[in-house]
Amino acid sequence: MYICVQNFESPVGNMTVKSNGSAITEISLGKFEDGIKDNLTEKAVNELKRYFDGTLTEFTFPIELSGTDFQKKVWKILTEIPYGETYSYGDVAERLGGKRYSRAVGGAVNKNPVLIAIPCHRVIGADGSLTGFACGLSVKKHLLNLEKENAVQK
Repeated sequence: MYICVQNFESPVGNMTVKSNGSAITEISLGKFEDGIKDNLTEKAVNELKRYFDGTLTEFTFPIELSGTDFQKKVWKILTEIPYGETYSYGDVAERLGGKRYSRAVGGAVNKNPVLIAIPCHRVIGADGSLTGFACGLSVKKHLLNLEKENAVQK
């Protein structure tokens, strides 16, 4: 498998972007990996920098996800959460057919391989609390505040 890698320093820490040559396959936080960048990783990094600057609200780079059918359905719903807004795990579960899927939704959200572009940070607890985020609640809070501030300005 053809893998290209590009690292950059973001306001929330070290980020790594990976592509398979035709689509972005991973955006992760907290690690740097050696590799060769390509046009896709460069485009993704540029768009992520604009996101952090508050000048970009929708990503245009192609994404290829690897996961179960259920995970992919959850991740698709996450991409439909508007910038600056949040859904609860229950809201996502309802879109899949019922609240009984809430726990499974949480599991799928936790396995999201493409942070920020697949906005798992926009999923919160039913009571509005910030819950579970693989990169830490301080990062989730930072991303939500960034979007809230910039959504108001637009």
